[in-house]
Amino acid sequence: MKRFLSAMAASLLAFAAPVAHAQDKPPLKLGGILDMSSLYADITGVGSETAARMAVEDFGGSVLGRKVEIVVADHLNKADLAANIARDMLDNQGVEMIFDVAASATALAAGEIAKARGKIIMFNGPGSIRLSNEACGPYTVHYVFDTFAQANVTGLAAVKSGLDTWFFLTADYAFGQDLEKDTTNVVVKSGGKVLGSVRHPLNTSDFSSFLLQAQASKAKVIGLANAGGDTINAIKQAAEFGIMKGGQKISPLLAFITDIDGVGLETAQGLLLAEAFYWDLNDDTRAFSKRFMERVKRVPTSAQAGVYSSVTHYLKAVKAAGTTDAAAVMKVMKETPINDMFAKGGRIREDGRMVHDMYLFEVKKPSESKGRWDDCKLLATVPGNEAFQPLESSRCPLVKK
Repeated sequence: MKRFLSAMAASLLAFAAPVAHAQDKPPLKLGGILDMSSLYADITGVGSETAARMAVEDFGGSVLGRKVEIVVADHLNKADLAANIARDMLDNQGVEMIFDVAASATALAAGEIAKARGKIIMFNGPGSIRLSNEACGPYTVHYVFDTFAQANVTGLAAVKSGLDTWFFLTADYAFGQDLEKDTTNVVVKSGGKVLGSVRHPLNTSDFSSFLLQAQASKAKVIGLANAGGDTINAIKQAAEFGIMKGGQKISPLLAFITDIDGVGLETAQGLLLAEAFYWDLNDDTRAFSKRFMERVKRVPTSAQAGVYSSVTHYLKAVKAAGTTDAAAVMKVMKETPINDMFAKGGRIREDGRMVHDMYLFEVKKPSESKGRWDDCKLLATVPGNEAFQPLESSRCPLVKK
């Protein structure tokens, strides 16, 4: 009898062992390096974290028998801190993929760490074209927008409508410099002229001296090559100076729905915006945005919508590849078109650029708006292959010429 009971216990243990092993699989960790507390917090921040968690929940919470976990950290808009966070996430926390990274300088720093470790990094908030040019990598994806597309969509439309002389207010770091450079190329190529530019520090509270120089230039358009809080402050102070009433147009070369809300329609009306996503574009965008608003109490920015889409695309690729190996997952991601509320027929090119349609909007007059967040009317849809830098112009070393 004793022998029978021992055999029975052994067989039960043998049966239980694989189950215990399956339950012991480590979680699949995805790391968000975000601006949680500074001038880009509304654009990414808690909204990006929420979007990532929504994507995981909608996917079912696990993949390949592993629970999916989202871990986030605040980079405080410091490139060295972003690099340290990326290093810690990948080396010590077991993170397999990094998403968002908010600003361009921080993204360039974190991107180098991910590249050195052969890990996938997906950029949603940063815009510098360098991320899919010189700084590209085999596991780098630039998902939402970039300075080339923003310049192309906004600058081209402005010059075509007769707004052919420009002066730039530029945030003095990678993103602002690239945005000014790319918009200058579009303006000049389209027959316009750049009359000058001035650079301001990141997170500037007083734009008066910069705006006075722009006003004195008599340029038809003052291009704001900045983002977030800097864009909001520059537009508000331009209105206080009577710059728009004086006949000069302010063109924010990157502005999000949260920026327009922060400025208000009275001041922002008539602004031209290039965007990758708008909450009220169609039934799919409205359905996602309604669910997002229930949690965050505001509509999603294009960067936050892009986080949801990119995390979903990554998880689908992990499932299809049957592994989290970066090369295998990236192969599936590049082979699989992206069709969701963010993009229709989107695709990731060999330089890591995710190509999708871009949109040109005009900010509504207060009398045209039905309420808060009803801020924009669609002027044009620009196909992805026209909006983004052509592959033959790419400076990414991975592109075969």
